[in-house]
Amino acid sequence: MALSLGSHIILACFGVAFPTMIFVVHLLGIRGNAAALELAKRWSKVSAVLFAIGAVSGTVLSFEMGLLWPGLMGKYGDVLGLPFAFEGLSFFVEAIFLGIYLYGWGRMPAKVHLLMLVPMATAGVVGTFCVLAVNAWMNNPTGFSLNAAGDVVDIQPWQAMFNSGVWLMFAHMWVAAFVVVGFCISGVYAVGMLKGRRDAHHRLGFMVPFVFATVFALAQPLVGHVLGLRLAEHQPAKLAAFELSETREQPAPLTLGGILVDGEVKYALKIPALGSLIARNDFDKPVPGLDEFAAEDLPPVNTAHLAFQSMVGIGTLLAGAVALFWFLRWRKRDLLENKWFLRFSAVSGGLAIVALEAGWIATEVGRQPWVVYGFLRTEDAATDNPYLWWSLAGTSLVYVLMGTAAYVVLRSMARRWREGEKDLPSPYGPALTDATDGGHA
Repeated sequence: MALSLGSHIILACFGVAFPTMIFVVHLLGIRGNAAALELAKRWSKVSAVLFAIGAVSGTVLSFEMGLLWPGLMGKYGDVLGLPFAFEGLSFFVEAIFLGIYLYGWGRMPAKVHLLMLVPMATAGVVGTFCVLAVNAWMNNPTGFSLNAAGDVVDIQPWQAMFNSGVWLMFAHMWVAAFVVVGFCISGVYAVGMLKGRRDAHHRLGFMVPFVFATVFALAQPLVGHVLGLRLAEHQPAKLAAFELSETREQPAPLTLGGILVDGEVKYALKIPALGSLIARNDFDKPVPGLDEFAAEDLPPVNTAHLAFQSMVGIGTLLAGAVALFWFLRWRKRDLLENKWFLRFSAVSGGLAIVALEAGWIATEVGRQPWVVYGFLRTEDAATDNPYLWWSLAGTSLVYVLMGTAAYVVLRSMARRWREGEKDLPSPYGPALTDATDGGHA
């Protein structure tokens, strides 16, 4: 499940953020910017490839929910059914309007064609919200009761879907999607500029996603901070693991780095009092200590702590980099002419993906040993099928093949565009004719 989610979440980010970026360059294009219109054409075809791969990986996940977690779906399936149903509908809406947009070049009026991106982008966001609603519910279970026999009764699916944690968790993921996609796309054009391609196409291809990355990278620390303030009340053991807090202190220090060895924190830098300010927004509020919880109720502390600090550290680095770029641009210095900045931009997409994965590891590992927090333990939810190694091997093979296929196809498309081809056939699309040359009717 971790392999599948870790792979699919990257593609999900593109489903959330990429249509909005395509909308911006397409809008610039129909207002007379030829380079922008060409970007919209190319990005729409890249989006189609990523959507096709994402559809397969999402299908694998849907099977895994039932096969790997019978204790969860068998008991709480009725509680979780509503958001999963809406997610399925959102997927179909996104696919339909992606198809209309993809094949609409030269076949639809310009403004109507542009507007096809709106329901496509909306469906991507709604689908992501529905998935986050399930995960938020697992962290903040509500909308049901248990009778004396332990059966789920009094189900309220709307209350479960719109639980107390869903909006902040969704905001955190929505912002992260734009950070990942913004840095990934701008990084591609940074590589091109490092190779001497400094034309309007590459500069615009860098700047549009980089502006999105800037806005959302600067917003993410605030969203993450507000989300983190809930932990002391709702998941104190997770907070203690994140902060690597051995015992309750008031005010608590901020622990940078370090690991827990035999109940003792080693190799850490501690900054007095700052932990309470960051975790509780108040110097006078304590951070819970690991010694307050039974060993069987603690998550894998080192994994949760290091993943959390990796996410925060990389996020801070990316936010600082974009702030420096715009400050120097304000001072009339163009970092797009600086090779070291372009090199950093080239790897920034990878850093953003690492931060994304680290954030999800922190969230999911930090919730352990619970699948449904406070109600259902992981060991009681997971299957005990002895042949899981075979399914893991098969799933791994599927993801390797999908990743290889995506790389080969996208590299081939990029090569052909560099060689001057303008209108590559869309995946599964009709062949272009002289009457449908990619322009607008």
